[in-house]
Amino acid sequence: MAATRWHIRGVMGLAAVLAVQGALMVPAEARRHHHHRREQAGEEYQQSGSEKDNAQTQAIASPVPETCDDRKFLADVEAAEGRQGDQPDRVEHVCGRVIAVSASKRTRSGLHGYFYVDVGNGVSIRIVSDLDRMSAPAWPWVAKGDQVDVLGRYYYDNARSQGIDWTHHGTGRTWPVAGYVTVNGTRYQ
Repeated sequence: MAATRWHIRGVMGLAAVLAVQGALMVPAEARRHHHHRREQAGEEYQQSGSEKDNAQTQAIASPVPETCDDRKFLADVEAAEGRQGDQPDRVEHVCGRVIAVSASKRTRSGLHGYFYVDVGNGVSIRIVSDLDRMSAPAWPWVAKGDQVDVLGRYYYDNARSQGIDWTHHGTGRTWPVAGYVTVNGTRYQ
């Protein structure tokens, strides 16, 4: 019975990813944005001491990939979908073609831009850019069809709330890795 539950969760996770990809056909203003718990609480999300230590250890223990590694990312997505409970944030370096760009949105932690990248195997991932902290032109500075290379923090709250954030040059108490987005060879941090 437990094996059946895991199989169903895996299928449900895949279905949610496919549903998200299908939702990309809807105009940006009609789409509902899902924010992960840390974005809702603001960039300075307060973690307990053990959570903070675990986040720091996780980021430091896993080396920052120098080049794009979509296979590692896909394996991390699969692992996240197969586990219950809170998921550790992971350093990810992905690349691919932009398949959709959303309008910017102001949250409690500032102005953010969102776009979706096809990382292969039928999977796309939401990229969150903190526009207040990035050195970049006015949003949108990325367009459908652009080739991007992204370094940031992969968060997984559930199959419908996941993405890569911390794509800017800054670091914080809970995330020690500076990220970036490279669009057609131009790097924004």
